[in-house]
Amino acid sequence: MSDVKKDHSIGAGTGAVAGAVAGAAIGSAAGPVGSLVGAVAGGVVGAKAGDSIAEAVNPTEYEDHFKKTYNTREYYKPDRDWNDYQPAYKYGYETYPKYRGRGFEEVESDLERNWDKTRANSRLAWSEARGAVRDGWHHIERALPGDLDKDGR
Repeated sequence: MSDVKKDHSIGAGTGAVAGAVAGAAIGSAAGPVGSLVGAVAGGVVGAKAGDSIAEAVNPTEYEDHFKKTYNTREYYKPDRDWNDYQPAYKYGYETYPKYRGRGFEEVESDLERNWDKTRANSRLAWSEARGAVRDGWHHIERALPGDLDKDGR
């Protein structure tokens, strides 16, 4: 599988999972069948959103960009390393499709609530990871025409 095709598969898969979870949650109001229908519909919509983001922002290039620059960012702490920051950037990339069209600050409480479940081996608390996740979001927004958040960064 070519790297480009693999990157699109990753983007579509990430979007599908996020969409399925959101769809199941929304559909749960209608009971178990609603959850199933919501998960399927959300998965299809999410896969398309994730794939379009992967077309605009290649996940491999995204990670490479931050791997080269993370230690020059204003939120960087010298006692932390790439293994601490990488999960935060990954979290930003993976959550953006779910919340696309909404500003970072608008969904920050959701992102914070789920950080501990997704942080892997990162030693960053949310207060430290927030800057990297937000930076990742803004990187994607700059690559997607018309997707700048409300503060224009």
